Amino acid sequence: MSVLPLIFTSGWASGINAYAVVLLFGVFGATGLTDEVPESLQRADVLIAAAVLFLCDTVADKIPYVDSVWDAVHTVVRPLSGAVVGALLAGQSGSLPEIAAGAVGGSTALLSHLVKAGTRMAVNTSPEPFSNIAVSTAEDLGVAGIITFAVFHPVAAAVIAGTLLVLGIATVAFLAARIRRFRRRRAQRRAEKRLAGGGIPAPPG
Repeated sequence: MSVLPLIFTSGWASGINAYAVVLLFGVFGATGLTDEVPESLQRADVLIAAAVLFLCDTVADKIPYVDSVWDAVHTVVRPLSGAVVGALLAGQSGSLPEIAAGAVGGSTALLSHLVKAGTRMAVNTSPEPFSNIAVSTAEDLGVAGIITFAVFHPVAAAVIAGTLLVLGIATVAFLAARIRRFRRRRAQRRAEKRLAGGGIPAPPG
């Protein structure tokens, strides 16, 4: 069977939490649950690095505004990770050219990353921090669940990932007004800080 469904699902998951994808695949491969995972993802140093970065991601992703900064930094990291994992999976199976697999994994990761980042901008318009924690926890559990499911049922998992991607894009479009308000507030805060730093009082209101 073609490894394409697994690559698509891993790309979607990488756009949300790339470190969790590498860690889960590495653990599943090392424990013998699947033979689809290349040995390079099962190495001890890769697993340790992925685990440490996953913990950092878990903390940063649940702090309001810090999560958006973290997302901005990972605009390159997540798609690149999705592309690399996709290429490695293709190389392991030999059923798909590695360049094509990397393109699928990277582009899918980029789309899901943009959905995640856009959703977080909307969530950050809320003054309380609990919504960030709830959304981040749901994302972590979703990535863990769908990667685990994909190992045993890759086609069904790909259908779920595709559905979630479409729903995510629709949600971001719906929340576009909140995202624009978030950006205006952020720009206003930066302007106020610049004025305060220059000794010029910020205008009232």
